[in-house]
Amino acid sequence: MGNTTVVGVDLGVKALATLSTGEVIEGAKSYRKNKKKLSRLQWLNRNKIIGSKNWRKAHLKIARLHRKIANIRKDTIHKLTSLLAKNHGTIVIEDLNVSGMMKNHKLAGAISDMGFYEVRRQLEYKCKLYGSKLFVVDRWFPSSKTCSNCGHKKEILNLSERVFSCENCNFIIDRDLNAAINLSKAAS
Repeated sequence: MGNTTVVGVDLGVKALATLSTGEVIEGAKSYRKNKKKLSRLQWLNRNKIIGSKNWRKAHLKIARLHRKIANIRKDTIHKLTSLLAKNHGTIVIEDLNVSGMMKNHKLAGAISDMGFYEVRRQLEYKCKLYGSKLFVVDRWFPSSKTCSNCGHKKEILNLSERVFSCENCNFIIDRDLNAAINLSKAAS
């Protein structure tokens, strides 16, 4: 391939991925967009006699909607991983504890809607396919807490703080972009 660029990828709930180049890739959020329709179909199906023709028709509609949601998510993830593997020599991501993150019931729906594990799985095989390298940083690496400008590390950074501001050098940057830049620096 010959491409030598290094890109840090910070996966998130707000946007699927924030790249160290400054590019932000939005997630499809297919489940969130179709949640009301799915809920309505399931609600309509609740009183139907199990095994009847109307029950089967309703079940088929629900299954089609689930398939549509899954296909939209797969398409978005395939496009992201192909873009990264084809256009960059080294891709740096965090080793996320997805199963642990799913235990937070407030974030579980958004995390599963993005498909973090699937992004990593696809990057692993696509990097081999396109000749790029995948570098997985330890999950305890403080990518969000460290200033990408001076290297100063904050002790506490709340999830609600969407903008990173360094007290040491007065550098202000988007939190996800800061993490992506720190991830790209971790590869070297």
